[in-house]
Amino acid sequence: MKQLWQKVSVFFRQETVLCVAGLCAVVTAFFVPPSLHYLEYLDFRVLSLLFCLMAVVSGLGQAGLFERLSRRLTAGLKGSRVLVLALVMLCFFSSMIITNDVALLTFVPFAVLTLTGVGQQKQILVTVVLQTIAANLGSMLTPVGNPQNLYLYSYYEMSMGEFFSVTLPVTLLSLVLLAGGCLLLPNEPVTLPPSEEVRLDQKRLWRFGALLICCLLTVFRILPWPVMLVVVAAVMLLFDRPLFGRVDYSLLLTFVFFFIFVGNMGEIPAVRELISPLVQGRELWAGLLASQVISNVPAAVLLSTFTEGGRGLLLGVNIGGLGTLIASLASLISYRIYGHTVGARPGRYLAVFTLMNLAALVPLCLLGWLLA
Repeated sequence: MKQLWQKVSVFFRQETVLCVAGLCAVVTAFFVPPSLHYLEYLDFRVLSLLFCLMAVVSGLGQAGLFERLSRRLTAGLKGSRVLVLALVMLCFFSSMIITNDVALLTFVPFAVLTLTGVGQQKQILVTVVLQTIAANLGSMLTPVGNPQNLYLYSYYEMSMGEFFSVTLPVTLLSLVLLAGGCLLLPNEPVTLPPSEEVRLDQKRLWRFGALLICCLLTVFRILPWPVMLVVVAAVMLLFDRPLFGRVDYSLLLTFVFFFIFVGNMGEIPAVRELISPLVQGRELWAGLLASQVISNVPAAVLLSTFTEGGRGLLLGVNIGGLGTLIASLASLISYRIYGHTVGARPGRYLAVFTLMNLAALVPLCLLGWLLA
């Protein structure tokens, strides 16, 4: 019995977010009994994209791409501060086009590899936290930057001018805050250990490069997600079956639990009656607070049905991506990646993550209040 408890305790510490998400789903299931209706809660497009991107990014890593890029990136740098700034800005600007989750899936492993290669392992934790904040804030600029933007842009039939009038000022302030945060970090010399030039696996590189394009076409809704899933799975089966074992299935299950939890919350009449009067005229704060509990994507979907104030809600769910670990589900991606690095300290990560998110949240909330 003692050994069983120890195993459960270790599992909970390693998979805290998964366990909490599962508990939330189970509790709400007492109010909304399980049925086939649960399948309607699940966003299979998001789950398929996550599965495919994790596999494809892993394949590109095995091809040597990230290690080669890390050598090239650090070749001309003279300090760790500039290196961290470059890694953070990669996430900030790329997320505007390839979405926050894709940016984190791509560049967080790259950052871990790069910092390890130059002997700056102690910078990994704060760099991953800053990358996560950067991806969540950079993605707010464009309608395709994240799922909640795309949904609200369509739901409220916004013009491009109206949309950018909301997101551009907050994005610019975010850029200043991130750059300032990076420049406050200690600066140490960066030295590459002597090594041979990294050889690329050209066949694997071209194969997974093509699959990455396939995934991005799905992100932009050009290619249907079932086609992407079939193509990626088929290529893995034919050429690289071990990659199936490198997919983080606990992350996928965490998303499933959260989808069930949010779906059940929306089905409870008392919850719906409570939400309506609280949202009207308070869209910014309602979106921000709801995001802390159920994450910003489901918060956008849930709250939009109770208000015509799309401008305030757009600000609320985007700024609301800061705060708790689940405020933006993309944050779970970098948390999971960091948790698998050598010497990871998940407890310290959560503390630093929360403090840095709050530090950025306060000025952004003030600006959002002026814009709403």
